[in-house]
Amino acid sequence: MILHMLSASPRNAAFADCLRVAGDDDVLVLLGDAVYAAVPGSEGAQAIAARPLQVYVLASDAAAAGINDRLPPDCLLDMDGLVTLSETCPRQMAWY
Repeated sequence: MILHMLSASPRNAAFADCLRVAGDDDVLVLLGDAVYAAVPGSEGAQAIAARPLQVYVLASDAAAAGINDRLPPDCLLDMDGLVTLSETCPRQMAWY
């Protein structure tokens, strides 16, 4: 299991590369500009939904983007949750 921490915008090549490389049992955390991909109905959300990944959104970044009220509450992850998640994943990969 790999924890993919994706901060690239859905229009960035790194976004598509991350989704292409991520395995079925991997975990994806959206942060920075990538949080916009979590908005239901967006092009990024559709691309993510096509993959069987566990997906979380860093709550502080979603709040900074003004979109956390448009996201399912169960996908929001605070910093303590991110630390806990990173402790459970033996490998991590950052995408910018």
